[in-house]
This record gives sequence, structure tokens and C-alpha cells, in this order.
Amino acid sequence: MMSSTNTPLFEVLGATKEFGATLALEDASLTLRAGEVHALMGENGAGKSTLIKVMAGVTHADAVAYRMDGRPVHIGGAADAFRLGLRFIHQELNIVPQLSVAENMHMGQRYPRRLGMFVHWGELYRRSQQVLDTLGVGYISPRAIIARLSAGDQMLAKIASAFMPDAGDASRPARVYVLDEPTAALTGEEAERLFGVIQALTAQGCAVLYVSHRMDEIFRIAQRVTVMRDGRVVSESLIADTTPDVLIHDMTGRTLETLYPPRQSAISPEPLLSVEGLVTTKIRAVSFTLARGEIMGVAGLSASGRTELLRALMGADRKLSGRVALRGKVVNWISPRRSWDRGLAYVPEERRSQGLVLSRSIEDNAVLPHLDAFSRGRVFVNRRRERRETESLALATRLKARHPSQVVRELSGGNQQKVVFARALAGRPDVLLLDEPTRGIDVSAKHDIYQLIRQKSADGCGVLLVSSDLPELIGLCDRILVMRAGRAHAVVSAANLTQADLLRLCYGEKIS
Repeated sequence: MMSSTNTPLFEVLGATKEFGATLALEDASLTLRAGEVHALMGENGAGKSTLIKVMAGVTHADAVAYRMDGRPVHIGGAADAFRLGLRFIHQELNIVPQLSVAENMHMGQRYPRRLGMFVHWGELYRRSQQVLDTLGVGYISPRAIIARLSAGDQMLAKIASAFMPDAGDASRPARVYVLDEPTAALTGEEAERLFGVIQALTAQGCAVLYVSHRMDEIFRIAQRVTVMRDGRVVSESLIADTTPDVLIHDMTGRTLETLYPPRQSAISPEPLLSVEGLVTTKIRAVSFTLARGEIMGVAGLSASGRTELLRALMGADRKLSGRVALRGKVVNWISPRRSWDRGLAYVPEERRSQGLVLSRSIEDNAVLPHLDAFSRGRVFVNRRRERRETESLALATRLKARHPSQVVRELSGGNQQKVVFARALAGRPDVLLLDEPTRGIDVSAKHDIYQLIRQKSADGCGVLLVSSDLPELIGLCDRILVMRAGRAHAVVSAANLTQADLLRLCYGEKIS
């Protein structure tokens, strides 16, 4: 069932929502058309996620109206949204880690039954495998426990759940897909598969609402874009009629002259970190040298060993053989705590599950690996010193929060990431190990983090930066280490390197 050319498929009209004294949405409207990818952009805290939750029936607006095919419809809860054919992949990776991929994919749906009372597990796995195959990720087993998958594969499994047909009523097909930061945890290879599925959906007449901070994705796959700021819609335009600079101005109210700040000082010739023949269960004989003040990128496809390299250097994964030297001295630490103590700092790839204690305050999270420095006799924590240090770090990272005692869960994604960065900076590290440091954050917060990385580099800190964002690697790094199948495939200068050449290296090809 498709909308006519002139009639919008789905509309949200005049959505308004207050949380206490905070106006999260103010008269926000959104129009989705059949056969189109409609991008939704804005800084963290602009109201995008609240608008999506209102569409999903998860959050009840103070005022809102909906129309499907030009006719008024009612969404009083998630079941209503599902019945109307709306499917959602929310930004936060909500999984039940102890359950299988298939069980997570069927969350909120009726399980297939045998004899009317027993779960038909064979049919459950078959349906799940069919959808995974359609998405191009058939290598993911529907029987696998989802917690044992990589972060990227977990996200792909959750994305696949949006394409599950309703087991109870095949007459209610999905018509609108809402994807909130779907590629944040994906490699370029995985994202390409998703883009192919999105293209197929729009060809069938579905509408796709695509939320992303990645400008290159928006201009590649979307036909129309809406920008929100401070809970309001500030612009809607055809992609063909706008530019990245215009969208950045609409999102932030200002222009960002250069997203990637240029190098201000030369790289020291002094080797800071030397790695020779490093071997773990996931990486094989990796060797490289990081100079003082150098920013070295780490690129690679899924399962290339990028994240595992940083984990091994931090002591989170056991080193089987090889030699690591810091400041000219061989080191053999075997735990993250000893790594923090000796001048390494780590920003993990998934801030919520790996980097933060969401129920604790900003200051508790910021000083977590450095408690000895704020303790007297390793017993009593000097809260006054802890507070002063947190306030200083908040200023350095441009953290937007009410108070250092604010609970981290209440912060936007960009500000949560800044808390993880604040913790990394608290120990005045010599080496920063950064895994996807700008994943899922807005362009303004990205700019702040790029400035921090560049400043630490100018101070003589060495930076190892893992990223699936190829423009980020080329724009910020001095050299790029390309990982493939757990090995160092190449080390190349980022100067004059193109995205196409870097992608070819990731696939194991050579470049001239």
C-alpha cells in the first residue's frame, strides 16, 4: 500500500513536549514521503531523539497530531505505532545480552508457536536468518548469544529486527523506517550493506527517516533534510538545494571555519611508543612506532583487529608475545590499571557499556582510574580536590552540564563522550588510545574533541586514533596504520591521501 505522489505518507504535526522546566520540543513538525530518505539533523539535545520517541509512542507529547496518507491517526503507545507500520532503531543499543540474536530480533513481537502453546524455535531461527541474509549479514548466527558479538554486529542484529515481519499479522507491512544513528557502530563495509537495504526499501515505496551526524552519509543517501535546534524545526530543504556549510549553520547557529584544526607545531623526532611483533589471540605480529606529538590513525574493516590493538596496548587483552616500549623503556604491564598509572589513557569504542557508570556523577566518572591521586592514605577521597579537578576538566572539554554532581545518564551523547575524554585527560597522559572518539555525536561536539586531540598533540602527547570515519582519519591524522585480518597491512601518510585509496588499502589492495 503506497501513498500517492502528492500526499505525504506520514506526518507529525505541532509536537510539543516539556520535561519539568525544559522545553524539549516546541511545535515541531515533520513530513515523510513514500520512496524518500529524509534526513533529520541537529546537535545533541536539539530534540531529535525526543521527536522520534513521540513518533514511536514511547514518549507522550503534551500536544501533537499525526496523519498517515493524509488521514488523522492515533498513536497512544508503541503498539499503535507498530500497527501503523512504523519501525524504529533507536540510538541507544537496547539489547538483552543473555538472549540469542533471534530472541532480540523478535523483541516486542509474538513468537511463532507449535500446537498453539509451544515456541517454535526452528521457525524463530529460520525467520531471523532470512532477515539477516536479506540485510547481507547472514554470517551472524541467529542462535548466537548477542552479548558475544562485536559492537558492530550487535547493531546490525538490532537493525535487522526492524525488518522482521509481524509474525501475527502479515497484512500489516512496515511502511516507515526510523533509523537513529544506525552506522555509529558500523565499519564502512557494514554501512554499505545497510545503504543497499535502505535503497531497496525506498524503491518499494517505504519512507526512511535517517538520523546521522555524518554529513557525507546525508548527502549520499538522503533526498530531503530537516534540521532541529533547541527543540524546534529551523529548516527543511531538498538535499540538492543545500550545502554542508548551510546545514552546520542551521544546526549550531554559527559557522565552523575548519572542522579539522590544522597542526600548529612540528612532530618531535623522539619515538614515544614502539611496538614490535605484538601478538594476541586476535592480532598477529603488529609493529609500528608512534612519535611524540604524532596523531596516528588506525583504519580497517570489520574484524581487522583495530580495537584489539588498543585493548592489547592498554592491557585489557593478554599479550602473547612481542615487545612494547614507552619512552624508550620496555614495559610488560598486564592490566589497564597499571597502564593508566604509567601514562596511557583509553577512550573505548562504546561509551555507555564500556566507558561510563551511567548511574554515577560526572566527577565520579572523571576521576575513576585516578582515585589514588585524590585519596589520603588510600582510604579517604579528597572530595574538594576531586571537585576542583572535575571543574577544570569540564572547562577544558567544554562540557555542558548543570554541576559536577549531575548524573551522567542525564547528559546528551556528546557530553557523555566529553566525560570519557575528561577522564582520559585527568592523568596527564603521554599516550592517548582513542577508539571511535566521535561516534554518535554532533558536529559541534566533534569540533571540540578535534580541538582537544590537536591540543594534546601540540603538548607532546602521542595519539593512536581508531575510526571508521575515513574523512576523520585523513583530516586529523599524520599517518594511518591500516589493519587487515589482525595484521598491519600498511602504514601511509595521510597527506594527499584520498578516501578511495584508503578504502582500497582496507580491502587489502595496494596503492601507488
